[in-house]
Amino acid sequence: MNMDRWDVERVRKDFPILSQEIHGRPLVYLDNAATTQKPHAVIESLERYYAADNANVHRGVHLLSERATQAYEAARSRIRRFLNAAEDREIVFVRGTTEAINLVAQTYGRRMVGPGDEILITALEHHSNIVPWQMLCEEKGAALRVVPIDDAGEVDLDAYERLLGPRTRLVAIAHVSNALGTVLPIARMIEAAHRQGVPVLVDGAQAMAHVPVDVQALGCDFYAFSGHKVYGPTGIGALYGKAALLERMPPFQGGGDMIKAVTFEKTVYNDLPYKFEAGTPNIAGAIGLGAALEYLDGLGRDRAAAYEHDLLAYGTERLSAIPGVRLIGTAREKASVLSFVMEGAHAHDVGTILDREGIAVRTGHHCAMPVMTRFGLAATTRASVALYNTREELDALCAGLGKVREIFG
Repeated sequence: MNMDRWDVERVRKDFPILSQEIHGRPLVYLDNAATTQKPHAVIESLERYYAADNANVHRGVHLLSERATQAYEAARSRIRRFLNAAEDREIVFVRGTTEAINLVAQTYGRRMVGPGDEILITALEHHSNIVPWQMLCEEKGAALRVVPIDDAGEVDLDAYERLLGPRTRLVAIAHVSNALGTVLPIARMIEAAHRQGVPVLVDGAQAMAHVPVDVQALGCDFYAFSGHKVYGPTGIGALYGKAALLERMPPFQGGGDMIKAVTFEKTVYNDLPYKFEAGTPNIAGAIGLGAALEYLDGLGRDRAAAYEHDLLAYGTERLSAIPGVRLIGTAREKASVLSFVMEGAHAHDVGTILDREGIAVRTGHHCAMPVMTRFGLAATTRASVALYNTREELDALCAGLGKVREIFG
């Protein structure tokens, strides 16, 4: 596409935080994989809800409750459309990807996994798609199997297909790696699992803002994501699950709203999706997430992805040209992430020096310690781009790394 059709300066005006200075320099925010900034549309939706519609949802007969419920359920529909799920009841509101994965582990997992069974993940996973499965395997006497990755950070598909077996009860895989930016070939991986009758959960935390997601086309059984990584508020996210699977799963937590009738002898659980939404939900967060997805659709998801792809290619080229800088994660299909190490300088020192230049990056193991171990590293510096970043900001990053080289020689 013609990149000048993407008016990045106009887009940047939608994000109030980007106009500030850090240590007397313009903020260069390159920590989008950790959390994205919020546009006015999202901030205003939160303010509007609290200022005009604040009430508890469901069962309220007064007008404020009706308005709050309508806005909350409209957000659920907006998420369904964004993911192209078949029906609203397949969308469960959660705190984020981590809670969504734990929900599946504690409900589907507990019911379906037994001694000697296996759960299959990849060596690219974030801790939130490792630890819940370890906990389940420990409890059930099951085994966690891990698909290896190569030096580029790509999944070994042959090994994956070999590891899929009669004892595999679930495959849980990232759509996009948070540490390396690898886009996994999930359509192919889902198809291979389904041939063996194995359901697949996709951790979509890093994908939602960067690549198209169509759960029906993918055929995945579960898809989890966090609002704050797709320009929405913190503390809200969603789990998509195929209705037939969600119907069979027991509730995750007990309390109000997830019930139809309660006596001291027996409780009848509510219909989907409310069976999984105990207690007062993050109503404002859900409404804000709906506003974020609407904002992204308004900009054009394909155009945003094409613009980011161009930025990533530019950043890859610029960083690769700096002596002593080595990119970690060079998969053919990547999104958003530039993860690198710098000779003679620890990642935390790199991050600290860049901060003095007004540049925000992430340093450390990125909640993906096994990925770091695979590359023999303790940490990387990770710059991650979003639709409001610019080539000039990537130039500023490279200039900042020049300062690092001067200091560490």
